[in-house]
Amino acid sequence: MPVLSEAEAELAAQRELRERIERRKAEKSAPIDAGTKLSGQAADLLAAVRAMESGEKVDTSALRAPVPPQVPSDPSPAPVQPRAAAQAARTAPPGTVAAVRAVLAEGGAPESLAGQVSGVLGERAAEALREDPWQLLAVPGVRPEQADGFARALLGADCGPGDERRSAALVGWLLERAALQGHTALESSAVRTALGKQAVPDPDEALGRAVADGVVLVFQDGADEALDGEASDTEAADGVDGSGSEAGEPGTGAAGDADAAPVPVLLGLDRYALAEESLADGIARLVKTGPDASWEEAAAGAPSPSAAELIRAVAGHGLVLHTGGEAARAEPVALAVAARALGLRTAVAAHSENGRSRLGADALTVAGLLSGAQGPGRDTDGTFSLDLLVVLDAPQLDVETAAMLVESLPDGSRLVLSGDPGVLWSAGAGRVFADLLAARVCPQVASRTPDPGPIGELVSGIGIGELTQVEAPGKEVVIVPVRDAGEAVHRTVQLVADSVPRAFGVSSAQTQVITVGHGGAAGTRALNAALKQRLQPGPGQFGGFDPGDRIAYVPAPGRTVQGTVVSADAEGLRLDCDGVPVVVPKDQVESAVRHGWALTAHQAAGMRWPAAVVVLPGDAGQGLSRPWVYTAFSRGDRHLSVVHGVDQALPHAVAAIPSQERTTRLRPLVEALLAPAPAQ
Repeated sequence: MPVLSEAEAELAAQRELRERIERRKAEKSAPIDAGTKLSGQAADLLAAVRAMESGEKVDTSALRAPVPPQVPSDPSPAPVQPRAAAQAARTAPPGTVAAVRAVLAEGGAPESLAGQVSGVLGERAAEALREDPWQLLAVPGVRPEQADGFARALLGADCGPGDERRSAALVGWLLERAALQGHTALESSAVRTALGKQAVPDPDEALGRAVADGVVLVFQDGADEALDGEASDTEAADGVDGSGSEAGEPGTGAAGDADAAPVPVLLGLDRYALAEESLADGIARLVKTGPDASWEEAAAGAPSPSAAELIRAVAGHGLVLHTGGEAARAEPVALAVAARALGLRTAVAAHSENGRSRLGADALTVAGLLSGAQGPGRDTDGTFSLDLLVVLDAPQLDVETAAMLVESLPDGSRLVLSGDPGVLWSAGAGRVFADLLAARVCPQVASRTPDPGPIGELVSGIGIGELTQVEAPGKEVVIVPVRDAGEAVHRTVQLVADSVPRAFGVSSAQTQVITVGHGGAAGTRALNAALKQRLQPGPGQFGGFDPGDRIAYVPAPGRTVQGTVVSADAEGLRLDCDGVPVVVPKDQVESAVRHGWALTAHQAAGMRWPAAVVVLPGDAGQGLSRPWVYTAFSRGDRHLSVVHGVDQALPHAVAAIPSQERTTRLRPLVEALLAPAPAQ
C-alpha cells in the first residue's frame, strides 16, 4: 500500500482516538464561561495559579483536571495538529486553496502557504484567516512578527499588540514550539514571561483569557503532596524564549515543602494532555494484566539467559520494558517466536522501514500497524487482533503515537517496549520510554548482550560518559581530522565515493552520512549538494531532483523514509521507497522531500547501515550532546568514519551534556494511577 495512504489512515486513527478521549474528558468537567472580563471560575482559576506559584496554600480543586475547550455556537475551524497538517492539505478543496491564496496576497503573505493554511484551518480557512489573521501562526514555520505584519495589512488600525486574538494565538504558538522541543507542557510563569517578550501588554490577562477560552489547559500534578510537605513528582521547565522553549525535566523527585518548593502550575495543549492521560490509563490497564503459567516451557528453550528472563517477565506481567543495544534486539524477537509457538497472536513493530527490514518479513512498522497497512488488522471493537505486541526502538515513541498504540490493545493483551535508552528521544512531544523507566511500575529487563566489535565498545563507553580510544585493527573506526567546514565536506565526499567502498566493499548506497543539522556550511543541504554532484550529477529537472537521486521523504514529522526518485509528472514527484511506489504532490515536495545521502542524527534514529560517516564541522559543537553522539556513532554496523573538526567539544559533550530535559506529565500520572491504596 502506498505510504501516502498509510499516512492518511494514521491521521484518521488519530482523530478517532482523540474523539473517544474527548468524549470521556467531557464527562468529567464542564467548560469555563468566557466573558469580556475575567470573572467567576476563570478569575478564580487564574488567582489559584498565581497563589500556587508563590507557594501559598490554596484550594487546588480548580487545577486538578484539564478544562476542555469551550465550543462556540458557530465554531470556526480548529487548527489541526502540525503532525497531520501535510496530509490534511492534500484533501483541501481547490476552491478553499484559491480563496486562502487571495487572502494571503491581500495581507502580503507568501501565496505558497495557501495549501498549508487550508490543511490546518479547514474549509472555512479564508474566512477564519480574515476574521483572525493571527491564526496564520498555526502553520508550522510562521513566526509572530510575520503574523503581526499580516494582521496589520488586513486589519489596519483595528489591531494592536494587546489584541485578544493575538494573545490567544501566541499562547498556542509558544506551546506548539515547546512541543517541537519535546515538551508536553510548560510552567505557567515561563509562558507568562514569554508573552511579555512578545510585547503583550498584560500577560496575566492574556494567560487568564487563554485558560478561560480553552486555548490551554491547566495542571497541578502533585498539588496535594506539595501542600502537605511531601516530595514532588514534577519539576518545572526553566522557561521559554520568544522562539520556543528551553529545558525542563519532570519526574526528578525533587523534594519540596509547603514553604520552600511549590509544585509548579503547568499549561498544556489539549492534544498532548489528552494523549498523556489516555496513555497513562492504558498503561495502568496493561500493568494489571495477570500472569500466564504456560510460558515456562518457552523460557526454558530461550536462546540466551537475557531472552529467558524477558520471556518469564512477560509471562507474569502485561507490560514489560526491555533495554539494550542493537544486538539485544534478538531477545524480543526470540520472545515473539516463543509466543507464536504458544499459539498467541503476536506482532513485532519497529520505528522505521529500515528497522523493519533488519527483522525479517514478519515485522511491521509502528505507522503501518496503526494505519492498518500492515499487521493483523483490528477486531470488531476496533482493537488490534493481538495477544502480544513487541515494539522496538521504543525511545522514538512520541506520546501521541504511544497513546494510539496502547488505546488499540485489547484487555488481557501484553506489551513489550524495547529500546536503547542512550539514543535520542522522539522527534514528537514526550519521552514515553524514559518516563516509564523512571516510574518503575512494571518489570524492567536489561539485556546482558553487548554490541560487538570496536564500534560496540566505543558506543558503550559513550553511554556512560566516556569517549575512549578503541583498538580497531580492521579500521572499523576511523577518525578523519579536518580544519574547516569546506574540508569537512570534501573529505566526506571522498570517504563515501572512494575510501569506504574501496577499503570495506561497502557501496556508496550503503553508506549513510550523518551531521548535526540541515543548515550551515557542512549541514545536510551542503553535504547533499556535494554528494549529488559527485554521485548523481544532473540538472535537477524535477524541482531540484533527478531520476536516481537518493532522497529522504518525511510523510509526517518524526518519520523519515528513504528511497530514490523515479520520475515526475502532473501528479507530483514519483519515488521508490523500499519497493513501495509513492507519489508526493507538487505542493508538498519542498517541505516533505530532501536529498538523502546526508541525514541528521534525529532522522537516522531507529535506522542502521553497513557504514556511517559522521560529520562534525567546527560550528557543530553547540549541537552536540551525549545522546546525539551515541546515536550518530552507533548507526554503522561494520564501519564508522568520524570527520572531526570540533576539537574538545566532542569529549566535553559526551562527558558533560546529557539529554535535553523535557517537561512531561506521564510519569506522575502513571504513578498516581498505580499508587497503592491508602490504608483504611
